[in-house]
Amino acid sequence: MQRFLVGGAVRDLLLGVEPRERDWLVAGASRETLLGLGYRQVGKAFSVFLDPREGEQHALPRGGFGAQALEEDLARRDLTINAMAMDEQGRLIDPLGGRDDLQRHLLRHTPHFGEDPLRVLRLARFAARYRPSGFRISPETAALARRIARSGEIQGLAPERVWAEISRALAEPAAPVFFETLRSLEALAAVMPELDALFGVPQPARYHPEIDTGVHSLMVLEQACRLTPEPQIRFAALTHDLGKGTTASAEWPSHQGHEQRGAELIQSLSRRLPVPRRWCELACLVARHHARCHRLGALRPESLLALLEAIDAFRRPERLRAFAIACEADARGRAGLEEHPVPETELLLKLFGAARAVDAPVLARGLRDGRRIAEAVRAARLRAIRRAMNPPVPPNPAVSA
Repeated sequence: MQRFLVGGAVRDLLLGVEPRERDWLVAGASRETLLGLGYRQVGKAFSVFLDPREGEQHALPRGGFGAQALEEDLARRDLTINAMAMDEQGRLIDPLGGRDDLQRHLLRHTPHFGEDPLRVLRLARFAARYRPSGFRISPETAALARRIARSGEIQGLAPERVWAEISRALAEPAAPVFFETLRSLEALAAVMPELDALFGVPQPARYHPEIDTGVHSLMVLEQACRLTPEPQIRFAALTHDLGKGTTASAEWPSHQGHEQRGAELIQSLSRRLPVPRRWCELACLVARHHARCHRLGALRPESLLALLEAIDAFRRPERLRAFAIACEADARGRAGLEEHPVPETELLLKLFGAARAVDAPVLARGLRDGRRIAEAVRAARLRAIRRAMNPPVPPNPAVSA
């Protein structure tokens, strides 16, 4: 029995990166052999086993036991940089030139790439991971991915598989590259038509020097990647302006009512794909209220408190922090404003701190009626916000929805 380290672990080792996980291919053994050694089977169609010590995945070659079977198994993977193996003595098995492609910083397909249309999304995700290191997609691979996209096969993918790739891509350092790549491969409309619809839709140049709403959305995602590693917040930043894609062209570049339309589109997207509920809720809040956040200095205390209540900040302060980060990304995601000050973020947290400092139990003493207690607490929070707003904070003239 021989074990071969395969796939991403070999790629990472050659890149000098500690592998996130280690997968093994086992030659010279059978299902019965592995079970007899205490391995636990977790796959059926393509048998996968977990070893009893480390819990690492071990698989049997799909085509037999010899060297040819190993090479055939590697050829069934997506990209050449993922189609290498290494034996336990550290010898490399590289039938498709994956090491050379690593050195050339090239993402190139294997002979079986076209067997699974999900690989177009995986290609885009690897582009997002490795673009900062100078990797590019080979022209032949890009052409193949476009043919797959034009075939309509991507629309037939299980929503769970599609969302898994999107959510993993949102965690990559250069997450916008994933969506840029899908668009260049003509696949974005099949994956997120709501986002694809934003490209070519203009916005007022006074507030959006980049003009194009799709470009702005990816710029906002880029800023979100600078501000936080949390993919949930990045998703909210990316989708905050989806409603502008449904504005009638006769109304351009104005987008009245896009906030509510955007929230409805996010809800629709979250029904089509298995977006986690908390992701959807945060994204809807950002879509509905990001314009109010940009105008904090011009809002009345009653409106400011209503915003905090809409976010449910007093019960879920972590949601307010996420909301503020997404709105700051929106303010910075504009051509020439990437380093512009965004005092609204600090102001929002300051006002919340003032309102949250109200001692509700003290106010409730002597009051038995729940409604009167709520009114007393709300009145005290309004007074605290008024004090915190003195002197008034002028609105940011560079930012609007």
